[in-house]
Amino acid sequence: MNIINLYRPSPWPRLVLSVAIVGALALATNAAFAGECPADKRVADGHGQKPGPSMPKDVTDMVRASTDLAKEPLALQGRQFRLRQLEMQPGGIVPWHSHNERPAMIYIVSGEVTEYASSCAQPIMHKAGDVAPEKNGTSHWWKNTGPKPAVLISVDLFPGPGMMDEHMM
Repeated sequence: MNIINLYRPSPWPRLVLSVAIVGALALATNAAFAGECPADKRVADGHGQKPGPSMPKDVTDMVRASTDLAKEPLALQGRQFRLRQLEMQPGGIVPWHSHNERPAMIYIVSGEVTEYASSCAQPIMHKAGDVAPEKNGTSHWWKNTGPKPAVLISVDLFPGPGMMDEHMM
């Protein structure tokens, strides 16, 4: 045996670490897309789910924090960076609304809710741990279709009063 081979580290720890990292990234990628409209069910806005209820039902909406972006270095006039907590009872409804003027991200903390989006040919099930991006071209409504209350965290760029319409929630 060559003396150099005695001091060469085994390739196995690096291989195992590499496989673990690739596996973790694959899981993270799948989790990031959980609860989104399947690619083969995406349709042009307005060709998916039809407008739903216009009034909320059994949902509590609490603004937990907000920042006036006009007062930040970004100096974005007429927008608030806002974090809300929504609690939806079983059968609870967040009514039909648009995100064309208000991008948002929704994190499902607990429970399960169904989204009925204008850009998806089928309802979208969201479960705890899912993140739902809401952006230009998204009009939708949500219903708690599960047996337990659902808790959601919403972060959005909320427009000032002059930019709001009656369907913003």
